Amino acid sequence: MAPQERAILVGTELKNSRPLLPVEESLEELARLAETAGLEVLGRTWQRLDQPDPATFIGSGKVEEIDEMRKELGADVILFDDELSPRHLRELEEKFGEDTKVVDRTALILDIFAQHAQTAEGQLQVELAQLEYRLPRLTRMWTHLARQAGGRAGGSMGGVGLRGPGETQIEMDRREIGRRIALLKGELEKVRARREQHRAKRQQTALPVIAIVGYTNAGKSTLLNRLSGSDVLIEDKLFATLDPTTRRVKMPSGREALFTDTVGFIQKLPTQIVAAFRATLEEIADADIVLHVVDATHPNAREQMESVEDTLALLEVDHLPIVEALNKVDLLPPGVDPVEMLDGGPMSIPVSASTGYNLETLLLAIEAVMERYLASVRVFLPYRRGDLVSLFYERGQVEDEEHRSEGVYMAGRLPDRLRPYFADYVVGREEEE
Repeated sequence: MAPQERAILVGTELKNSRPLLPVEESLEELARLAETAGLEVLGRTWQRLDQPDPATFIGSGKVEEIDEMRKELGADVILFDDELSPRHLRELEEKFGEDTKVVDRTALILDIFAQHAQTAEGQLQVELAQLEYRLPRLTRMWTHLARQAGGRAGGSMGGVGLRGPGETQIEMDRREIGRRIALLKGELEKVRARREQHRAKRQQTALPVIAIVGYTNAGKSTLLNRLSGSDVLIEDKLFATLDPTTRRVKMPSGREALFTDTVGFIQKLPTQIVAAFRATLEEIADADIVLHVVDATHPNAREQMESVEDTLALLEVDHLPIVEALNKVDLLPPGVDPVEMLDGGPMSIPVSASTGYNLETLLLAIEAVMERYLASVRVFLPYRRGDLVSLFYERGQVEDEEHRSEGVYMAGRLPDRLRPYFADYVVGREEEE
C-alpha cells in the first residue's frame, strides 16, 4: 500500500469578488474534500489578492512561503482551492520541484468522482470529465507524475489528482485524447438514449417523479432509505452517491411516487462534471417536483442552499416546483426554528431522516404541491384508450365523466407533464355537448 499523501491547502480571497463562502470556511470544505480523497492535511494558508498573478496565481513571495512550509512539514501535495490555468500549474511545479504535486480543486473533485464511480456509466462520465480537464494541461507535469498512475476510473494507483485515465492515456498527444473524448461522448449519448427509454417506460407507469437534490452530505440517501425502506449506500463522505437511485415511496393518499436520489452538489462544482453528468442530471429535468434536502445544522446552510439553487439554474430546472426538507433538526439546539433560521416558506419542512421525525408532513407537502400544479383539461377518449382513462384517474383529478357511444368524455386536472399523452384527444367546450 502506497504511503498516504500529505497536503498543504492554499486559498485566496480576491478583491471585488463575492464568493459563496469566506476563504477560511471554503478551506475547511476543501479539507473535507482532501480527506475524502485520502489526503492527510498538514497545514493551510491563504492570501488576499487584487487579482491572480499571471505566472503563479499567488505571487512569488507566497510561493516561497509555501515552499518553506512544505519543507518544514514534509508535504508532497500543494492543494489549491481554485482552478488553476495550465500556465499556473506549470510555473508552480517548477517552483516546488518534481517531488511535489500541485493539484487544484477541480482535479481533486474529479479524483473523488473517479474513486466513487461504480457503474460503467459513472466511469465513462468521470473519464470524460478528467480528459477534458487535462487536455489543455498536457505539460511535463502530467508526464512525470503519470508514471505511477494506472487503471481506469476508480483505480487505486497514482494518488490524488491522477486517478482515472492511466499512464497511456495521460501521455497521449492532443489528437489522440481528442479522439478518446469524441468516443466517450458517443458512448454517453448511447447511455443517454437508453436512459430516455427507461424514463419513458417509467412515465408510462403513471407514477409522479420526485428528484432529491441537495448539497453533498446533506442526508439525501438517508432520507430516501427512510421513506422507501431501502438500503441505499450511506457513507459520511462527500460524493458517496454518484449514480442515481430510484425507489418507490407510498404517499399518505395511498398512491405511490418515484423518488430519485441524485449526485450531491457543492460550491465551485467543476463545469466538466456538470457537462459529463448531463445524462444523470437529466433525471432532475424529468421530475414533477424537486425535493431539496438541506443540512439545517451546518453553519453554512444558507450558503449551501444558494449553491444548490445556482446549480439548478445552471441545469435550467429552476422552474420546477421545489419542496425543502430541512434535515437533521434532531441535532439542533432546543428552541431553534430551522424554518425561521433559514428564511423558509410554507414548503420548507423541518425533518429528521435519521429518526423519521415529520416525514409524514413532508410527504403531505409534496402531495399538496402535486395538486397545485395540475392543469385543467377536457378530453374525449375512445374506448380503445382505456390506458389513458386509467392514467387520468391515477395521476389526475376527475371532475366530470360521461360514457358515450364511442368513448368517454372526461374533464378535470392533470399534471402538466402528462398533457402530451392526451394531446390528440383534447376537446373544446363546443364539443362537450
